Amino acid sequence: MNVLIVFAHPERHSLNGALLDVAVAELTAQGHEVKVSDLYAMHWKSAIDRDDFPTLADDGPLKVWKASNDGFAADALTPDVKAEQEKLLWADTVILQFPLWWFAMPAILKGWVDRVYASGFAYGVGEHSDQRWGDRYGEGVMAGKRAMLMVTAGGWPEHYSDRGINGPMDDLLFPINHGILFYPGFTVLPPFVAYRVDRMDEAKFAPVAEQLRERMKTLETTTPIPYRKQNFGDYQIPTMELLPGLTPPGARGFEVHLAPERD
Repeated sequence: MNVLIVFAHPERHSLNGALLDVAVAELTAQGHEVKVSDLYAMHWKSAIDRDDFPTLADDGPLKVWKASNDGFAADALTPDVKAEQEKLLWADTVILQFPLWWFAMPAILKGWVDRVYASGFAYGVGEHSDQRWGDRYGEGVMAGKRAMLMVTAGGWPEHYSDRGINGPMDDLLFPINHGILFYPGFTVLPPFVAYRVDRMDEAKFAPVAEQLRERMKTLETTTPIPYRKQNFGDYQIPTMELLPGLTPPGARGFEVHLAPERD
C-alpha cells in the first residue's frame, strides 16, 4: 500500500515529529511505501493568488475556481502543486497530521488544500445537471482511497466530549473529515487524536505511540466513518437536503449525515 502523510508542524523535533516517526516506522515495517510532505520544511506557499496561475491574463480578474480549472485542464499549474497532486494520485491512503490550533488545522495545511485541490482535480468533476451535482461526497477522483486525520490537542479528552466546553471532537473535525476528505471521494477513517500533549513526558508518550502503531497496522481494515453518499438516494437534488424519514432517532446536526447501516 502507498501511504502519503501530509505533515504540518513547524518543529520537526516535537511530539508531532515523534508521532510521525512512529507512523512511518510502523508502516514501513508492515511493507508499505511511505511519502511525507513536510509542509514547513518545504516552505510551502499557503496563500492562493495570481502567482498560482501562470497562464492567467495580467488584466483579467482572478476567479480562483475558473483559473484553477483552466490551469489544471491545460496542465499549467505550478510545479509544487502538480507534485502534490501526483502524490495524491499515487497514494492508496492519505494521512493529514497536524496540531489542533484554534479549533482547526494550521494555516499552512489549509493553504495546501486550497492550492492542491484544484477545480477539475478535487472538485468540479462529473456530470452537473438537474439530476446530479457532480461526483462528490463519496465519489470523485479520490474514490477508492482511504484517508484519516492524525491530530494532537493540548486539552483533555473531557474538554472535547459531548458536554465538554470545546465541543465534541468529531464535530470540530467534521469540516475536514466530511468537507475536505469525503467531498473528493476518500473513504474516511476515524481520526487518531492524542490529548493533553503539552505536558506529555516519555512515560505518557509510550502508550500513545503504541495506540498509533495499532492504528497504522489496521489502516486497510478499520471500519470507516459511515457518511451518506450524495448521489445514492439520500439527498434531494437540487436542495441537497436529507430526505424526510432518514434521520436516525435522536440524531441532530452533523449526525444526520451518518448512515450506520452502511460500511
